[in-house]
Amino acid sequence: MDKTFELNDVVEMKKPHPCGTNRWKIIRLGMDIRIKCEGCGHSVILPRKEFTKKMKKVVDPVENSSEK
Repeated sequence: MDKTFELNDVVEMKKPHPCGTNRWKIIRLGMDIRIKCEGCGHSVILPRKEFTKKMKKVVDPVENSSEK
């Protein structure tokens, strides 16, 4: 199963954050991926390989046509 994600997508991780939420927004893409907790606003940088392993699914994909 290929996990595809883009900038500003909201994703669900396998394990919840200590604040209790499971939803994260992707705020930077590259070799490392920065994600921001939707619950408390804490941001984390993960290597791309580790992120794809820990990501469960894309919850709220961003619309390409509305972004510029």
